[in-house]
Amino acid sequence: QEQLVESGGGLVQAGGSLRLSCAASGRIFSGNAMGWYRQAPGKQREWVAGITSVEISRYADSVKGRFTVSRDNANYMVYLQMNNLKPEDTGVYYCNAWPPTRQATWGQGTQVTVSS
Repeated sequence: QEQLVESGGGLVQAGGSLRLSCAASGRIFSGNAMGWYRQAPGKQREWVAGITSVEISRYADSVKGRFTVSRDNANYMVYLQMNNLKPEDTGVYYCNAWPPTRQATWGQGTQVTVSS
């Protein structure tokens, strides 16, 4: 069964930090690149960061230098360390395969709100 559970979001002031966690099922995680995505109010979901199975990471320009993605292959976990948060980082954050399949199942996401 495919399952994704995101956690760690919250309300933080600009300049603060949060660490997001994602528990993935083995079917999605094993041997696959994993990514973080976010959806701001009224906008489409966008890719934020990705990490391959051999831990090569890539970032959207908007978060480069502030966010760090990591993974724990033994426990099917993916993390997103977010530093120096900005109000424009506000949104619901999701994890999934990178890129997600056309029939991808999405978790409930975790809300990140950054106040100015």
